[in-house]
Amino acid sequence: MSVGQGPRTIPAPYALPVSFAMFLAVGTVAAALHGRLPATGVLIACAAIAGVTSFAAEPAAFVLLAGIGWLTTVGFSRPPYAQLHLTGAIATRAAIAIGASALGGACLGLVFRWLARRLTLVSMGTYTGMRAAKKAARDARGGAMVNRRAAGPRPGLPGSGGLGGVAAAGGTSGDASAIDIRRRLAGVVLAAVLLPLITAVLAALRPHLNLADDLLFYLVAVVTITVVGGFWPAVLAAVTASLLLNWYFTEPLHTFTIQQPRELLALLLFVTVAVAVSSVVHLAARRAVQAARAREEAASLLELAQTVLGGADSPAAVLEHLTATHGGQAELQERSGGRWVRTASSNVAASLPAANRIDIRDDLTLLVTGQRVSATAALLAGYAAQAAAALDRERLRTQAAQAEALAEGNRMRTALLAAVSHDLRTPLASIKASVSSLRQTDVQWSPADEADLLATIEQNADRLDALIGNLLDMSRLHTGSLQPFLRPTAIDEVAPVAVGGLDDSLRLDLAVPEGFPLVLADPGLLERVLANLFSNALRYSPAARPPELQAQLVGGMVRLEVVDHGPGVPDEQKERIFEPFTRVADRHPGVGLGLAVAKGFAEAMGGRIEAGDTPGGGLTVTVTLPAAVPDKSALGAEP
Repeated sequence: MSVGQGPRTIPAPYALPVSFAMFLAVGTVAAALHGRLPATGVLIACAAIAGVTSFAAEPAAFVLLAGIGWLTTVGFSRPPYAQLHLTGAIATRAAIAIGASALGGACLGLVFRWLARRLTLVSMGTYTGMRAAKKAARDARGGAMVNRRAAGPRPGLPGSGGLGGVAAAGGTSGDASAIDIRRRLAGVVLAAVLLPLITAVLAALRPHLNLADDLLFYLVAVVTITVVGGFWPAVLAAVTASLLLNWYFTEPLHTFTIQQPRELLALLLFVTVAVAVSSVVHLAARRAVQAARAREEAASLLELAQTVLGGADSPAAVLEHLTATHGGQAELQERSGGRWVRTASSNVAASLPAANRIDIRDDLTLLVTGQRVSATAALLAGYAAQAAAALDRERLRTQAAQAEALAEGNRMRTALLAAVSHDLRTPLASIKASVSSLRQTDVQWSPADEADLLATIEQNADRLDALIGNLLDMSRLHTGSLQPFLRPTAIDEVAPVAVGGLDDSLRLDLAVPEGFPLVLADPGLLERVLANLFSNALRYSPAARPPELQAQLVGGMVRLEVVDHGPGVPDEQKERIFEPFTRVADRHPGVGLGLAVAKGFAEAMGGRIEAGDTPGGGLTVTVTLPAAVPDKSALGAEP
């Protein structure tokens, strides 16, 4: 039993065939006892069946129940049985008793179900109040009292338009869920046309047919009307067909009196069989509609899952998919600070005060309104669960990104601490030792010794300058404060400047052809890129084979290759050498920032940088930047 709904009625397609069979059973027993069951007993039995079934079934069914019960009482109250006489004391007494019993049962059923729903509401409200009181007590003990009533009714409970309200908005039960109003009207129109037509044809063929043949023709018509219009048009057609059979095809003709017992029994069986067949056909149609609706729900949820797996994994994307597929408005709310706040929404301008609420968990609810009939309660519950899961995953991704940023910051601080503790102190110690030696008054230094000490000071000062420059450059890249100014730049002007501040710069070969096209770059950043690449190449190149810079124009892009003939880098390390504070070998001093800074500056200028092998051994680092004016006819261009 769902919350706030109470007991449900028995659908008419189930109740009517069963009650008709019970009426026939009463008539059969009365006929078999040959008068030992008095007329009052038959009346009491039929009135009891009509009252109890009307109490449990849909209210609209009591009319048919009273009618069939009255026919059974009139036809089987006294011998000769199964003869229908519409007048007399028995017919009047049966009409009053059975009609009152059926009507009273229907009214009592309505009152009972209304009281049951009220009791369910009260019990659920008491349960909710107990939960609220317990939570308030817990909050009071913790020093954080939260007034749960300040935010309005709990979502999902009666009075707040919860999931039960969504079910009411998404469709109705019973016949309306299987056959829409247009088909039911079509069934009524078909009955109004088909039954008179069949009556006219059978009346013309009366000499050639008997009552059994007429019953079969009308039964086929009732089944056809059931297929078109559903259960209630079929019941109307069955009752109408029985009246037509009684008036036109049973003796005496053109009266509702039946003299032959077998004809009354045949009519009762016809109505029972027609209603039973109509019930089976109607239930099959309803099952088909429910299966189709289930397929639509599964397809909608599958499409939602594909959307989420395809990358739209956020609460807003889930709600947008809901409104785009089923229309209406949707809003996801979360309880924060004692009130409900919007977390995500779709097609919502202000707020949704009158929306249906689907309780996902204690602190999260989904508000929906205006959806089409295809948005059933189960489907909306699936969307609510997906929205909650997407919200949780989004927050987990945010927390993971924050944790990754903290870890990266910690790694950067640790590497900077290592750089300060070793790579900064080593040149400072050399500078201090050289300066202290020069300042000694008790030692007479030769000009050659002084030159060596001054060279040591200058070399270590250059190391400090390069190290501090790389640290500052990496800090600019890490904080995102780098703003390159791109303009046409000549390689043969920037490369000599980059070489000038390096040791052993004379060992570097600059193979840049004359008239080489300009490159679109920031001259200062490009100088830093080439300086770091030159420094790395000079550090690892043997004296006999100096490194070189080669420039080519390929398809509108300038390729600058810094080639060395050193030991090279293994393939699995070629990507890692561009990461900050990464060194493949420790044979040379440094903190591993030069290539990382070169990569960051190259990408900031819209280019890329990659490492490859030098033919014959060594490392080739290639920087690719866009040419300022692409010209495939320029020197060094490739087809």
